[in-house]
Amino acid sequence: MEDYLQNLDVNQYFPMLVSGATNVLVAGLILIIGLFVANKVDRLICGIGAKYQKLDDTLFRFLGSLGKYVVLAFVAIAVLNRFGVQTASIVALLGAAGLAVGLALQGTLSNLAAGVMLLIFRPYKVGDFINAASQFGQVQQIDLFTTILQTFDNQQIIVPNSQIWGSQITNHSHHSVRGVDMRFGVAYKENTDQVRKVIDAVLAAHPHILKDPAPFVEVETLNNSSVDFLVRPFCQGEHYFNVLYSVPELVKKALDENGIEIPFPHRKLIIEKQD
Repeated sequence: MEDYLQNLDVNQYFPMLVSGATNVLVAGLILIIGLFVANKVDRLICGIGAKYQKLDDTLFRFLGSLGKYVVLAFVAIAVLNRFGVQTASIVALLGAAGLAVGLALQGTLSNLAAGVMLLIFRPYKVGDFINAASQFGQVQQIDLFTTILQTFDNQQIIVPNSQIWGSQITNHSHHSVRGVDMRFGVAYKENTDQVRKVIDAVLAAHPHILKDPAPFVEVETLNNSSVDFLVRPFCQGEHYFNVLYSVPELVKKALDENGIEIPFPHRKLIIEKQD
């Protein structure tokens, strides 16, 4: 009788034990393979970013982590499904939670999307001088959410990427050679050829102004009280501000030395004596 009961218990629970053990083994196998594939995807995507110098490592590290967790999410669903858990409701719950989080963090997500676009299209890189979102400075760091600028007076400006991507971006460091626009006015009585010769001599003597391309010096506008010259010398990008702020003083001194008048606004007062 006891042997019968023992055999009965074994026969009753043996298929359940076999099924449970099989599910555990299969789930473990799925988990091991899933972890391997997830890490492989992460390393593969990060490796692409490291292989090509023009690609940004920050973006590919983010994409690698994103790919890894997407794979792990599918692995978790497969493991739960193996144990008979209805995953459809879990997927729907995760979708609803993702939508709620997305609506709550839509500003942050817009910065993230803009950061991804900036890292893909690379309108500027670290070290460039840019003018964007009404801010000007040298790019110190590009993150997925913000861009950090350093101004000439050593201020740190942190600009959300969505503001930069949604506005005009001027990259002053994109081209190695820059033209520096300046304007100088002289009196109408002055000889324009002589004025051009004086300005050309100043530009030729400047150590940072290039001979090729040659500087552009021409009359631009005939104003009410002055003849205005457009002066555009060319220089290497790193010397742009040196040329911009040194040439006007040198031109002023040269015009004074050659007796060339620089007009300024003045008012003539005529007093008539009445008898």
